[in-house]
Amino acid sequence: MLAFASAGMARDAKESIEADASTRQVAITSSFTGTEILLFGTVENSVQSSAGAGTYDIVAVVEGVPAPVIVRKKSRVGGLWINTSSMKFMPVPSYYAIVSTRPIDELAEPALLDANGIGFEHIRMVPRQTAWKESLDPAEVASFKEALVRLKERERLYVKSDFGVAFIGRSLFRATVALPPNVPVGPLTVSVYLFKEGKLLGQYKSRLTLEREGVERFIHEVALKKSLLYGLLTVAMATVAGLAAAFAFPRAM
Repeated sequence: MLAFASAGMARDAKESIEADASTRQVAITSSFTGTEILLFGTVENSVQSSAGAGTYDIVAVVEGVPAPVIVRKKSRVGGLWINTSSMKFMPVPSYYAIVSTRPIDELAEPALLDANGIGFEHIRMVPRQTAWKESLDPAEVASFKEALVRLKERERLYVKSDFGVAFIGRSLFRATVALPPNVPVGPLTVSVYLFKEGKLLGQYKSRLTLEREGVERFIHEVALKKSLLYGLLTVAMATVAGLAAAFAFPRAM
């Protein structure tokens, strides 16, 4: 009876997710050219028969520190392209990478994706209301949101891979996320979600840290804490570079 009860409890155990990253800290130096973060994990109490069964879907999201963003729209006026309108958004992720076992919109209903900010179309982007404008046109807001995502994608700060997560067993999975050279320095939040038949079964969150090191860190700290010294050093370096160029390439008489 005891053995039978234990087996029943094991079958009734709910699936959950455990995950981690290959590193918790990334050093940003003057020679930083980008890197890749390996994400891996397991589905606890998996009922999946094989790696390719497709019982579960995994989504991993890596987000940078939120920051306000202004999006400007250019129009042709009098033969010139000039800024004719703009929209400022409340803080949005400065970096956003999403990898999944298949396209996001196939995993769950939009309301669930909206609630968790999963996918470019579901990131919370709230325009800042202006005092002189009582309401904003939804179509205009949607247009600026799409433009914001396009600009971030062009800068490689918003990236996605619809088939970037792969199961390597009944429960084990892995994925890689690329950090570009221009990734904003600061903490990164990693969220890994477990879906089954359109339902969110569980999630796991952790944090990575991007820190400046070496000369990069020294310059950053001097610029922030000793702005006058930083300005003088910059002028001195420019002067030395100019003199060196003058001696190296003297003007022909």
